[in-house]
Amino acid sequence: MNKDELIAILRLQATPKVGDIIAKKLINTSGSATQVFKESKSSLLKIDGIGAQLISHLLDNKNLKKAETEFSYIEKSKTQYCFFKDNDYPENLKHCIDAPILLFKDGNLNLTNPRIISVVGTRNITSYGRDFCNELIKDLAVYNPTIVSGFAYGVDICAHKAAIKNKLQTIAVLAHGLDEIYPKVHKKHIPAVNENGGFITEFWHDEKPLRENFLKRNRVVAGISQATIVIESAEKGGSLVTADIANSYNRDVFALPGRASDLFSKGCNNLIKNNQAHLLSSAEDIVKMLNWDVHKPTKQIQEKLFFELNDDEEKIYTYLIQNGRQLLDVIALDCNIPIHQLSSILIQMELKGVVKPHPGKMFEV
Repeated sequence: MNKDELIAILRLQATPKVGDIIAKKLINTSGSATQVFKESKSSLLKIDGIGAQLISHLLDNKNLKKAETEFSYIEKSKTQYCFFKDNDYPENLKHCIDAPILLFKDGNLNLTNPRIISVVGTRNITSYGRDFCNELIKDLAVYNPTIVSGFAYGVDICAHKAAIKNKLQTIAVLAHGLDEIYPKVHKKHIPAVNENGGFITEFWHDEKPLRENFLKRNRVVAGISQATIVIESAEKGGSLVTADIANSYNRDVFALPGRASDLFSKGCNNLIKNNQAHLLSSAEDIVKMLNWDVHKPTKQIQEKLFFELNDDEEKIYTYLIQNGRQLLDVIALDCNIPIHQLSSILIQMELKGVVKPHPGKMFEV
C-alpha cells in the first residue's frame, strides 16, 4: 500500500460521523480511499447515506493533519497493519459489515487458521470457570485452534495463558492502541502472547482504554471467530454483548451452565434458556457443532460422489468439506455463485443427501 492511500484510510478513520460502514461504502464506490477525497461534492452526495454535514467533516483539513501524524508514527515504528481488502485481513471479519477498515497488529500472527474461537467471560472468574477454561482448551488442543480473547482480567487472561500452555496461537484484541496496555498488571504476559500469536487493534497507537472502546472491541472478538464461548457471566456484562454480536453475525455461541444461585452463572444460564447459546459441557460439544471431527472422504468415495455431482455442486461440496458449516451469503461470495442460483443448487444437493441445511441459512456437508 502506498503512502497516499494509507494516509487517506487514516483520514477516514479520523473523520467524525464516518464509521466503518460508511467508510467502506465510500471506498467501494470511489474505488480507493485516496479517490474519496478527490470526488466532487455532487458525486459524494449521490452516495446513499452521505449528506452535506458529513462531507464538511470529510473535507476538514484537521483530520488530514491527524492522519499524517499517525502515518509518521506507523512509518517510524514499522507498525504492522492490514486493510479490509488485503489478503491477510482476517477472513471471518471480512464478512462483518461493521468490521474495522484497518487493523494494527503486533507479534507472530497467522490469521489464516480456519479454526478460530473466542473465549470470553467475567473478570471475576471463579475456580469453577478457571478449571473448565483450562480443561476445555487442553482438550481442544489436538485440533490446533486459535484462541482469541480481550486480554482483560478473569476469563480473558485465563484463556490466553491456557492457549500458551498448550502451544496454541492466541490473539489478544485490544480496546486501545498498541503503545498502551490495559490492565497494567498484564504487561508481564506480552512477550509470551507475542511469541505464541500477538495483538490486534483498530485504535491508533496512543489511544487510551476508554469505556466505549471496549464495546467496539467486542465486535472484533466476535467477528474474527468461528464461534464464541462464554465461560462465566453475571446477568449483565461485556461478554453477553459479545455473545449478542456473535449471534447477529450468525456465528455459533456456547455457554457454560452453572447453578441457578451462582452470580456468575446467571448470564450463561440465560443465554442457554433463551436459545442464544448452545449448552457447553465439554470440548466435544464444540468439536461436533463446528464439524472439526469431520475428515475429508477417501479418494474412492470422493470419486464416486463427484461422478454424481455437476461442476457447481462439486465446487460447493469441496468448499464445505474444507471450511465446515457456512452461511449462504458466504458460500455465494467465496464460490462466486449468485445467491438465487446457489439456493437452487443447494436444494438439489440436499435432495441428493450431500448437504444439510441449518437455521439461519447455514449449510454443511
